[in-house]
Amino acid sequence: MSRPKRTLKPIPEFRSESEEREFWESHDSTDYVDWSRAERVAFPKLAPSTETISLRLPSALLADVKILANKRDVPYQSLLKVYLKERVAAEWNRSITVRAVPSRRSRASKPRRAAKK
Repeated sequence: MSRPKRTLKPIPEFRSESEEREFWESHDSTDYVDWSRAERVAFPKLAPSTETISLRLPSALLADVKILANKRDVPYQSLLKVYLKERVAAEWNRSITVRAVPSRRSRASKPRRAAKK
């Protein structure tokens, strides 16, 4: 027995990306798109968006990072990004593990005995 075809709603025209973003934040895409017909695509040349920041580091730390980057023959900014990415991933993994495994403190403790007089 085949399922009856659903009628999809037409996707409205948007005047800006922000208007489109607001629309999709408040609407379910399954009312507008038949995801069963979706295909996987890859964008190999799509560069991730970056943002420029200003970061003050102690001179000695910056010198050490530059030396390490020079040993690896990479720009020091690239090495810093790798270090940050690895550390952030480790912290996310750690926080997921910590939430999944209850700590000793969160377990019910034995009731304390009343002090003898």
